[in-house]
Amino acid sequence: MSQSPEEKTTNPNPKNNQKPPPIPIPTPTSLNSKTRTLSLPELWFKEQALKHVTLKMKSLSNSPLASPPSDPDKIFGLPSNDPTRPDYTSLLSDELLLQVFNKVPISQYVSNSLVCKRWFFLHGRLVHSIKVIDFGFVNSGRVFTRFPNLENIDIVHACIKMPRNSGILITRNNLSVYVGTKLLSGGFIEENDLLSSDLIDNGLQLISKSYPNLRRIVVFGTSENGLLSVSSKCEMLQELELHCCGDMSLKGISGCRNLQVLKLIGCVDGFYNSVVSDIGLTILAQGCRRLVKLELCGCEGSYDGIKAIGQCCQMLEELTICDHRMDGGWLAALSFCENLKTLRLQSCKSVDSSPGLLEHLGSCPTLEELHVQRCQMRDKQAVKALFLVCKTVREIVLQNCWRLEDEVFAAASVCRRVRLLSLEGCSLLTTGGLESVILNWKELQRLTVISSNNIKDSEITPDLATLFSVLKELKWRPDSRSLLSSGLAGTGVGNKGGRFFKGLKG
Repeated sequence: MSQSPEEKTTNPNPKNNQKPPPIPIPTPTSLNSKTRTLSLPELWFKEQALKHVTLKMKSLSNSPLASPPSDPDKIFGLPSNDPTRPDYTSLLSDELLLQVFNKVPISQYVSNSLVCKRWFFLHGRLVHSIKVIDFGFVNSGRVFTRFPNLENIDIVHACIKMPRNSGILITRNNLSVYVGTKLLSGGFIEENDLLSSDLIDNGLQLISKSYPNLRRIVVFGTSENGLLSVSSKCEMLQELELHCCGDMSLKGISGCRNLQVLKLIGCVDGFYNSVVSDIGLTILAQGCRRLVKLELCGCEGSYDGIKAIGQCCQMLEELTICDHRMDGGWLAALSFCENLKTLRLQSCKSVDSSPGLLEHLGSCPTLEELHVQRCQMRDKQAVKALFLVCKTVREIVLQNCWRLEDEVFAAASVCRRVRLLSLEGCSLLTTGGLESVILNWKELQRLTVISSNNIKDSEITPDLATLFSVLKELKWRPDSRSLLSSGLAGTGVGNKGGRFFKGLKG
């Protein structure tokens, strides 16, 4: 029986029609695992990759912005392919997010504010103090939108046109300014580099309108109108710092009824010149009667101006006079400051050019601290008048005072109630001059002597050593040699061969 070609190729039995199973093709990994083991470099790179992934997971888990562990893209730092990924922080209210951001360190504020627009504005609500560099940031109103809850604002650097790419920084009296390489005859800043008072007043009006709860403001070159807008609208203002302001502009602070701290900078050599005389000090005293702390830098004046401050500002407790240009006789007016507790003199070329008769000086009955820093003390009569006015003082701090000799320092013996004396950088003062004064202070409890090279350990007398033994606190480092000997005490080093010949003494 003949068959067709199709019947010859077709098998009626289904089992015989099954195709043979495919032959497995070995993969590179299976070949490597069967044929050879991993080499040492491959093992090392594999281990380093595993460590990198582990460290990446730990850093993401510790970060406040870490995503849930179930998201592999976020765990490994890969970009997300889902643009509609939900924002889980949108379920939280602004108040709750602000409480969370308050727990984050301040150093992370900037990085967190770049996450999204919402976080950007929320972090702006947490900032309470800024320094403005560009005045256009104020006049345009952007600062009020960016930081709606400011309590402290400084616009001094924004009022001075400084070169942006300059690496020369000049600092004087807490004022730092970047200057260019151009040589100026009148100083580091020209008049053209300062903004006009009208522009500054306009900015102050915007600031006072947007921040009625302002507590502190630092202003430069404003007029009476600018200060009036601040004093009338910012009723909670407690601290004010004025740069480059004249006598008449001080009329604007008469409305600052709650002002407690005032720093008035009249003239800074090489930067700007403005005159604050007895007229300005009298206006200041009559307008700010609740002052507790007053600092006068580069101000003129005389006996009348300080007397007006003492009579009107009955709550004044701390007075700082820095680089003054006052007429002679102003020291006698300090006796009108009946509640003054701290007096500071800083960077003064002279204490008082003409203090007058010593019996007419008077004294401050409540004064407790006297600080004299970087001042010329070559005038014996003026220094003696200073100690007579401050004879009730309890603490005396003398730091880097020029020409402080034994005869000048001897005037401090009139202060019989001193409990603390600190001397630093008084290189002309000797051990005998120090001893002649502090032995008269029966209430002395703390003594600090630092960087005074003429005070020698070898010149300490038994009386002075006895006084040192009863002090509660003694810091004795007059020079590097004394510091070395105190550090090597008990080691036997520096005893002229005592350690070498110790075994030969029998």
